[in-house]
Amino acid sequence: QVQLVESGGGSVQSGGSLRLSCAASGPTSSRCMGWSRQTPGKEREWVARIARDGRTTYADAVKGRFTISKDNAKNTLYLQMNSLEPEDTAMYYCAASLPFPWGGCDALNTWGQGTQVTVSS
Repeated sequence: QVQLVESGGGSVQSGGSLRLSCAASGPTSSRCMGWSRQTPGKEREWVARIARDGRTTYADAVKGRFTISKDNAKNTLYLQMNSLEPEDTAMYYCAASLPFPWGGCDALNTWGQGTQVTVSS
């Protein structure tokens, strides 16, 4: 079972940028991976996903501002967040599927501990 550890969260002003990292204990090349976020009182939502072949998908709320990527040589997933808004304040979680061929982007069932992002006006 792969272990995931997020980092890079923090407090920034509106309009600022952050880059989140997710270090995996095993190969990322064989898995679909993604980021989700959750704020108290709100439903958890998917932010972005990246498939094994590099294809990406984004939530409408972050399109044009966030970029998901991964470095398979480092077994690390990233989320570059630009033009941050107070509405982006949340705990951000990294997730991964089972390795191919057993899993895909329809089931990201392994989660990290989360990293907090706070954006102030």
